[in-house]
Amino acid sequence: MAWKSQYILCAVVIASGFNIFDVVVFCLFVPQMFDIMKQHSAVLISSMKKKADKDEPLELKEFFGPYSMDVVTSTAFSVDIDSLNNPSDPFVTNIKKMLKFDLFSPIVLTIAFFPFMIPILEKLEFSFFPASVTDFFYAALQKIKIDRETSKQKTRVDFLQLMIDSQQNNNSKQDKGLTDHEILSQAMTFLFAGYETTSSSLTFLSYNLATNPQVMKKLQEEVDATFPNKAPIQYQELMQMEYLDCVINESLRLFPIASRLERVAKASVEINGFVIPKGMVVMVPTWPMHRDPEIWPEPEKFKPERFSKENKETIDPYSYMPFGAGPRNCIGMRFALVVMKLAIVEILQRYSFSVCKETEIPIELDIQGLLQPKRPIKLKLVPRS
Repeated sequence: MAWKSQYILCAVVIASGFNIFDVVVFCLFVPQMFDIMKQHSAVLISSMKKKADKDEPLELKEFFGPYSMDVVTSTAFSVDIDSLNNPSDPFVTNIKKMLKFDLFSPIVLTIAFFPFMIPILEKLEFSFFPASVTDFFYAALQKIKIDRETSKQKTRVDFLQLMIDSQQNNNSKQDKGLTDHEILSQAMTFLFAGYETTSSSLTFLSYNLATNPQVMKKLQEEVDATFPNKAPIQYQELMQMEYLDCVINESLRLFPIASRLERVAKASVEINGFVIPKGMVVMVPTWPMHRDPEIWPEPEKFKPERFSKENKETIDPYSYMPFGAGPRNCIGMRFALVVMKLAIVEILQRYSFSVCKETEIPIELDIQGLLQPKRPIKLKLVPRS
C-alpha cells in the first residue's frame, strides 16, 4: 500500500486530521483508550512518590520515559508492561534496542539526502531497526492476532486493534486494508515516535513550570477547580482545560522536539522569486522560527497567554509547528497531547515542581536531530498542603 494510503488510514484510525469524520473517530476511540493510559499514569505517580517522600531530586526522563513507553506499548501492541520496575521484560529490552537510533547511519543519511530512494529501499527490505527487533515484534503481532481471534472475551480498543479491524473489514477491497507488515511498521513507528516526543515534551514542560512558579500556581488552580479534592481525572473535563492547553502549547513553542522539519516538494514552485524544483528537500527551521522576535514578542519568555482564546486567532498556523503541518503532520498529535495532559494534571494534583541545586538553569540543549537537553533535567517534587 502506498504511503499516502497507509497514512490516511492510520490518520483516521487515531484521528489526527481536522475533518469532521476524523474528529468523530478521535472522540469515539481515544476516550476508550483513556482507561489504559490511567493505569500507567497511576504507576508513574507511585514511582515519583518514592522519590518525593525522600526529598530526593528526580531525573525526569527516568520517569517520563517509562511512562511514555508503557502507554505507547500498551496502545500500539496491546501489551501491558511496567518498564520502570521490569527492565528485563523482552518488550522493554527490544524497545530499547529499537530506540538506539543512529541519525548518521548510512540508511538514514541516504533517506535524508535522497528521499526518492525510499521506495527502492522498501523494495530491498531495508529497515531502520535491527532484524532481531523486527522479528520479535512480528512474532508478537502474530501471537496477539491469534489470541484475539480465539478469545471469546471482549477485545479492548487500542491502536493495534483498530488497524486489525481495518484489515479484516477491508480484505475484499483492493488497496484498502493494511498488510501484517504494514501494521507492524505503523505500530513500531508509533512506538518509536511516541516514546521520545512524549517523554521529552513532558520533561521540558515540567522544567518550564518549575522555573515559572506563577504559571504553575495558576495551572494548579485550574486543576483544583476542574477536579476538586484530587478527584479522578475524567476525559471530557481534561479536554476542556483551557489554561492547560495554553501552557502545553507555549512549552512546545519554546522546546519543539523536532527542531527542524523536512518535506519533499511535490511540484516545482516559485516563492518570492526563488524556484524550488520538484523533488527538492525543503527544511523548515522550527526552532529558530518559534523564537523569532518578529513573530513572538519576548520569545525567550514562557508566556502561556500567547495561546489564549483572545490571542491564538492572531497566530499564523505556519509559524507554530511543533507537530509539523500539512498532509504529513504528526498523526499521533492528539494522542500525545492526551498522554501529556493526563500525566501533568495527576502530578499537579499532588505536587509542585521545584528547582533544586541539581537543576541546570538555563539548560544547555542539543538540537542535532530531536531536541534534547545535553544533561538530564533534575527537579524536586514538593507535596502540596
